[in-house]
Amino acid sequence: MVTVKYIPPHLFIEELAKYLKENVEEIKPPDWAMCVKTGSHVERVPDDTDWWYKRCASLLRKLYLYGPVGIERLRTAYGGRKDMGLVREHFKKAGGSIIRKALQQLEAAGLVCTIKGKGRILTPEGRSLLDRLANKLFNDLVKEKPELKKYAMGK
Repeated sequence: MVTVKYIPPHLFIEELAKYLKENVEEIKPPDWAMCVKTGSHVERVPDDTDWWYKRCASLLRKLYLYGPVGIERLRTAYGGRKDMGLVREHFKKAGGSIIRKALQQLEAAGLVCTIKGKGRILTPEGRSLLDRLANKLFNDLVKEKPELKKYAMGK
């Protein structure tokens, strides 16, 4: 069976964000989401109107790949270089509130659960959703590029 790590991330996140927007009613952007930066290293608010769903999809992918993950590790993963004018650029972490609220919504949807002292992890339902979507995307990729068929496991 094909897993998430074999699908190109941009394709997987786009498709998962579309699925979350259409099928999971617990996940919706908060009122303040359209006027907030994603971290101190960013100069402007996101241009994409569906950025909340893409962030939730990206969080699910990171939880799938890297196991129990806490807020601080995710803040570091989504951080970036801050332009400080004439001074050298420095790394700054992303904002924690966006990550926290998104994970809370994913918990309410039953896709993520908390392990005390370790962080958050995918539930079996969340892992199943990501595996099904990865398998569907891989089958679509095989239709476009038949030479990928040899990488299908168990066929």
